[in-house]
Amino acid sequence: MNTETLLSRLRAELDDGGLRGSFLVRDLRTGYEVGIDPDLEFPSASLVKIPLAAATLERIRRGELDGSAPIDVEPGRATAPGPTGLTRFRHPARVAIDDLLYLTMAISDETAADTLFSLTPPAEVTRMTREWGVSGITARHPAANLSDTPAERFDPTDVHLAHALAINAGTAGQGHPVPQLDITRASSGSARAFVNLLEALWKPSKVDEEVAARVRELMGLNLLRQRLSPDFVSDATKWSSKTGTVLNLRHEAGVVEHADGGMFAIAAMTGSRVPAAIQPEAEVLMARVARALRDHLREG
Repeated sequence: MNTETLLSRLRAELDDGGLRGSFLVRDLRTGYEVGIDPDLEFPSASLVKIPLAAATLERIRRGELDGSAPIDVEPGRATAPGPTGLTRFRHPARVAIDDLLYLTMAISDETAADTLFSLTPPAEVTRMTREWGVSGITARHPAANLSDTPAERFDPTDVHLAHALAINAGTAGQGHPVPQLDITRASSGSARAFVNLLEALWKPSKVDEEVAARVRELMGLNLLRQRLSPDFVSDATKWSSKTGTVLNLRHEAGVVEHADGGMFAIAAMTGSRVPAAIQPEAEVLMARVARALRDHLREG
């Protein structure tokens, strides 16, 4: 199947499944790539934790932070479904910066991430990302904002109403009354921008190799594997990634490394038109599209 035919088929599948999406797959050995609207900007949700982790580790490398330093963390006391780790704690805790990095990346703990943001604010994370030559990713707000949406204000039986608002209230210019969905107020990025960041972390770049290696390790420890992982994990592959979710947005960015030396950076950023919080079929569709793009590139 030629590229044009494949992309047309995949666009139709996404539309039939109620998804609009931005996908990019890049062969990190050759630089060849294939994608669907890869420059379309989305609110990045928890994908912003990748540059946050890299920026924190760079500051540790420079001696500006001590990874072993304990930080007093107030409990998040979250009760709504979704938040993890310290965000659900009921009592204060003392956690080292290195361990906050693990919680941020492995289970997407928002309280852990915001403790790191208190040390390296969003504007500084953005500046450091630009310093590494990666444009198109902007950090704008704390991670806790991702759990402070209309969905948390509805009874669980009415959460579909929050998703209907998310779907129907946006503007043609991607503005939105919900700030987490407005690309001028939310942390944001495109599939291409996140693939560029992944390439900078997996190949020699302006990112220090020790920093990049630790980010790769943390992404390999990601425990949230319901999205793209089922189509990329096997005994002959390693999948390292970070997911991002807020209201009707579902994202994942990662790198699959094959036993034969093949290495592909993949970013999938989607918005659903289906007003439901739980959509396993959307996860399956995202993975199928990403896998088809990777297979096409690998076989081509």
